[in-house]
This record gives sequence, C-alpha cells and structure tokens, in this order.
Amino acid sequence: MSLEDRVIEFAAEIPPFDENAAEEARRRHLGLTKPPFSLGRLEELGARLAGMAGECPPPTPESPAVVVCAGDHGVLERGVSPWSQAVTAAMVSNFCTGRAAVNAIAKTVEARVSVLDVGVDSELERHPLLRAAKVRRRTGDLSRGPAMSREEAARAVMAGAGLAKELVESGGVDLLVTGDMGIGNTTPAACLISAFTGSPPDETTGRGTGIDDETLKLKVNIVEEALALHAPDAEDPLGVLAAIGGLEHAAIVGVILAGAVYGVPVVLDGVVSNSAALVARALASNSAEYIIAGHRSAEPGARIVLEYLELEPFLDLEMRLGEGTGGLLAVPLVQAAARTLTEMATLEEMGFG
Repeated sequence: MSLEDRVIEFAAEIPPFDENAAEEARRRHLGLTKPPFSLGRLEELGARLAGMAGECPPPTPESPAVVVCAGDHGVLERGVSPWSQAVTAAMVSNFCTGRAAVNAIAKTVEARVSVLDVGVDSELERHPLLRAAKVRRRTGDLSRGPAMSREEAARAVMAGAGLAKELVESGGVDLLVTGDMGIGNTTPAACLISAFTGSPPDETTGRGTGIDDETLKLKVNIVEEALALHAPDAEDPLGVLAAIGGLEHAAIVGVILAGAVYGVPVVLDGVVSNSAALVARALASNSAEYIIAGHRSAEPGARIVLEYLELEPFLDLEMRLGEGTGGLLAVPLVQAAARTLTEMATLEEMGFG
C-alpha cells in the first residue's frame, strides 16, 4: 500500500459525529441549575464534546498536549520574512529546554509539550520532548516548483498522525492542541487558504512575523505566483498540500485526522493550523466535527478559514505567535464545557423538577 493510500485509509477511519449525544447534552443543559442558555457558547461546546465522544455527559479532558510541528521553507529565499532560517532550529531547541512561550502557557494549563521535526533544515540534538521524523530538510521554493512530492506530503501527514496516536494510546492524552514552528510558514498557509477557499492572496496573506509594507506586497505577489504556477485543485487535497504546503502543515493535518479517529477534541491554534484544517477537511469532511477554534489569530487568513469552516473562535487576544500558544489558552474553556455537564446539579436533584 502506498503512503498516499495509507493517508486515505486512515482518514476513512474517522467515526461519525454522534448527533444524538450532542442533542442529549443540549437537553441536559436545559435541566441544570441555571437559567436556560445562561452559559452561552460554553453550552454548545459541551454539546459538541458529547458528539465527539459519543456519550453524554462527555468525559472531561484531563490530559491535554500540544504538538508543535516544525519545518523549514525554500520560499524563505524569496525574502518573505526578515528572520533567518536558523531561527527555526533555535526555537525548537528553546521548546525542548522549556524557555519558549508555548512552554510557559502549557505549564499554566497543565499541558504536556511534544515537538515534531518533520523538516527542519538542521541536525537537531536529541531530547525527550523532540520526536525526529524528518521527511526532508526544508521544502522546495513553492513559487518556482512543488514544495515537496506527494509521497513526502503523505509521509509528513502520517508522522503527525503517528505522534498523536502515540500520545493518545500510550500517553493517555485526551485533548490535542496544534502548534507550529517554521520561519516563512505563513506564506504556504496563505497559499493553502486561497486554494481551498477561493479567497484572493491579498486577503489571505498577512504580515506573519511583522513584515513591512514592501515585504507584504512581495509576499502577496509570491503567493499569486505559486497559485498561477500550480493551479491547485481543491478536489486533490494531497496534491495541493504537496505543491504549495509545508511539512509542518502536513504533520498538523495528521494530528487533526488522528484526533478525529480517536474521538479526541483538537484545538486549533493560529493561521498555520487553520490552513492545515482545510486540508484535513478536504481529505475527510467529518474531521471538521472534531476541531475547536481556540482563538482568532491576528493573521487575516485565519478569519477567512474560520468563517469557511463555520467555526467561532473562543478567544480573540490579537495573538499571532503560533507555537500552539493561542490554542492552549482555550484548554480551560474546553474542560469547563465538559465539567459543567458532568458536575452541575440538575433542577430535579434540587427538588425543582
């Protein structure tokens, strides 16, 4: 069986969302000791968690983990970011030593951190937090040729899925948060968003690490060049991913698919995770039932994706760091949504039924 076939077969394992369990959760909320709908969007989140788990009340996630997928990008040579490619490897080292923003926030919400190298263009030192699954050392320049081959894209997807599977099966993880690291990776994110939503590059392309107006114009032009060169077909999601995506984008696709296969909620971070969610949805439409929009990234493409997927983010803190930071901050909300369904008394129990 080819790697591409393995991806398709794995995506087909996603169980259907349990609408009956979700509806039961909505009815249960009406019987809890509070005015109807007084917990606002937290109530519908609880219903979605019940549908994901296939039971009401849903289990409360007690063991969250953020998976930070890392890779480098050939398109960086076009000048889309003022930051050096060396920063990717340096930040991976920072994650491993516990000194990055993702570590601080993960510690705050009691989430474990796992880092997956699928395409960093450096030899990285071994570390307990780092999983080595390097498909290749950075992608090709997507504006002048394919970013990677279809087989490489499939390998990166399965690497992300494999780590998520390990975390769930062996590590007891019951809530996944997607994270990313890769200097230049908002350029392929913009390409993917335009390819799957049909939105023009000047709307999907943002400032990433804080580029100036001149560099932003260059970045938009490069996204336009890539789309014109490859003419991506949204009906061939793996082909689109290979042509204009990134290795970390592909690995995040795998994390999303694995979460859905296991009925584990997946909290999306920012624009890179959002763009990967589009690929996952194109591979398996029901994968979208298992994702939660943690926050609204300041990157314009993130808003386009969330509207396209009909997902309302739970936080809007004007963040655009990546790493999984915004997604992690939504973890307590997910836990609260499940716990209220489980631990609140009902009106009947209080003698008001």
